Amino acid sequence: MIHHELRGAVALVTMDRPERRNALDHAALDGLLTALDAALAAGVRALVLTGAHGHFCAGADLTTVEDDAFIEALHRLLEGLRTAPFPCLAAIEGAALGAGTQLAVACDLRVAAADAVFGIPAGKLGLMTDQWTVQRLALFAGQGPARAMCLAAETYSGDQALGFGLVQRVGGLEDALGWAETITTLAPLTLAGCKVGLNEAEGLSGWSPAYRQAFERAWASADLAEGLAAFSERRPPTFTGT
Repeated sequence: MIHHELRGAVALVTMDRPERRNALDHAALDGLLTALDAALAAGVRALVLTGAHGHFCAGADLTTVEDDAFIEALHRLLEGLRTAPFPCLAAIEGAALGAGTQLAVACDLRVAAADAVFGIPAGKLGLMTDQWTVQRLALFAGQGPARAMCLAAETYSGDQALGFGLVQRVGGLEDALGWAETITTLAPLTLAGCKVGLNEAEGLSGWSPAYRQAFERAWASADLAEGLAAFSERRPPTFTGT
């Protein structure tokens, strides 16, 4: 379930699927897209995205999600957060893994608990994230941490992420809401323009032909089937590179 409410000029959007540590399924993505549309229609000046019950988002719900429609909806959501004309803040506790890290880097600013956990465990499952996520993660976290997260499935705490710049402040939801409220007192047209300029300065290329080929190969592979089966059966996967 996705909750969204207005707190003055701030939209608070909360992912609430405690049984799955707020992992995303089709319904959750639909709810998040609806919440973003509502924030746009309300003319808010900032948005705070968070998770309930001690976790931000543990990734995609692999018990229900394996199709193109999910990938496309997730991309629309990430792009929507990136291009919204107001600052989007992620307030992160607990797990921010896979799609959770993707949501976090799609936001403009991140406030995380010291013991929050960031990671891209795709290599443990045989799937791949979109190229935009990889590029933005490398820009925000730096090549070293991004490579460790993507190539070695390493995880980093909120404290560590603050050290290399992925996180801007260590704190909780109230800290993020307080920061968002301060942001709403700034000139909205200036912030919207600055966000356009910052996004353009990233110079992200999106999908290259080589990455698209690798992505499609991974998602059609026997390794992905093995990774999902191992996840479901709670055993280590045996990958063959096919």
